[in-house]
Amino acid sequence: MKLKHIASTLMAAAMLLSCDEETGQLGMSMLNPDADYMSAHTMTFDVETQSVEAGPVFAKTSTGYIGRYTDAEFGFYESGFLTALNSTENFSLPEVYHVTEWDAQGNPTQATGIMSGDSVTAVNLVVYYNEWFGDSLNACRMSAYELNKALDYDNRYTNLEPTDYYDESGLLGRVAYSAYDASVPDSVRNATDSYGSSTYTPYVAFKLPNKEFGEERILKPYREHPEYFQGSDNFINNIFKGVYLTTDQGDGTILYASGVELQMQFHFFYVNDTTGVKLKKQDGTDSTYYSTNTLFASTKEVTQINRFYNAEEKIQQKLQETNCTYLKSPAGIFTQATLPYDEIYNQLANDTLNGARLTFTNYRQESKYDFSMSAPNEVLLVRKKDYQKFFENNEVPDNITSYVTTHNASGTNEYTFGNIARLISYCINEKRQAREAAGEAWDEEKWMEENEWDKVYLVPVVVTRDQTSQSTQQRIINIQHDLEPGYAKLYGGPEREGGADSPLKNPLKLEVTYTNFSPTDATEQ
Repeated sequence: MKLKHIASTLMAAAMLLSCDEETGQLGMSMLNPDADYMSAHTMTFDVETQSVEAGPVFAKTSTGYIGRYTDAEFGFYESGFLTALNSTENFSLPEVYHVTEWDAQGNPTQATGIMSGDSVTAVNLVVYYNEWFGDSLNACRMSAYELNKALDYDNRYTNLEPTDYYDESGLLGRVAYSAYDASVPDSVRNATDSYGSSTYTPYVAFKLPNKEFGEERILKPYREHPEYFQGSDNFINNIFKGVYLTTDQGDGTILYASGVELQMQFHFFYVNDTTGVKLKKQDGTDSTYYSTNTLFASTKEVTQINRFYNAEEKIQQKLQETNCTYLKSPAGIFTQATLPYDEIYNQLANDTLNGARLTFTNYRQESKYDFSMSAPNEVLLVRKKDYQKFFENNEVPDNITSYVTTHNASGTNEYTFGNIARLISYCINEKRQAREAAGEAWDEEKWMEENEWDKVYLVPVVVTRDQTSQSTQQRIINIQHDLEPGYAKLYGGPEREGGADSPLKNPLKLEVTYTNFSPTDATEQ
């Protein structure tokens, strides 16, 4: 066997193995087994893009978004959220102080309970937040409503109608606030624990009536039916179904709420650790104290359901622009790309597909205002037909039909997917298998309409990675829609030079790298 043929055969075998693992099977069944010469080439294909309305998005998150922000480009955006509060399975409240034994002189020797009376001294519904978007000093007002129906956690889309769960009569309170509370002293704001971690978390607190809410709604029912407080389901169904938090004044700030708590304060006796008998001060009066406890709270198990409102007229105006596309979060605009699978197959059916690079470039975004939205940091490329189940099933990218990349803001200002060759091979094979299964009944036009096999979405996302991983590339463990305000204007769009069949004016370029195998020159020694 000629030396060149041996080398070529080894190279081809290595290439085939690599392609099988990295890029799929496009063209492999058509290779000439007698070929011993191969060369790598790059070909570009035009990709059409257009803006599409995101509509309601699936949002399973422990963060609640609340506030209103108006942008010159996209108009207003408003958010509020609904949440239930959790009660633990072993929940209990302290008992009222009660003497059980006395000595011969009538002095108490044994006692139970520590509450000075069966009453509540303070009740607060507290909304905590660690971050916000917009003007930290903007004057806002938040309203809290009690829910009159248990939340349907099977519906986590952002178009949930809050009025299905509350009415105006359920108002718990209204509170004026600014994201940065200037009344908090620096000694409190900057305080840390022994590990150097901050002990202060910003919050908005609603003061609720001690007797009507604290005693009649919580304390008295607990005394009569403690089983109503054993676990979240019992608590929600019998005592308190949850709250809806919304903004009704102010424009320019969005809070990122990390939790909601119902806190109650009681008056207690200091008691002897052994006998339980209350202690006295030197002047003979009872030694007492007040203590505030978080009794019920939103948790990761009892997540928030967010409701977003976008300026629909502005969104529709952006969708009509044909010389570019947009990304707008939350629940605003995605970019859709139509990938030229048929053209790639027709051009490269006899070649081996090695790589495919797709880049979305965004226009430079000037911050014309003090608080402007920035481009989403990470985006997901996912097939349109798989988009909904990807989020509902809590999937992560498989690098076949879904990919994630990070915005290169400091360099090329791009979202680059380095190799989507597997996606191309997968989709081409999907169509081939459907055609073979249909046989003579194959109707390509109908199949294309029903499957939208060549459409992918570019979606702003937040990616959670395994922080314990020792690998340089941390494993992705969760992906959610990006629910923070952001946008990017991207090159592209469906505008064409002339009629419907004329070339695109601003196509994206899909760079495909492939290997071509040629027959051996028979005269070569």
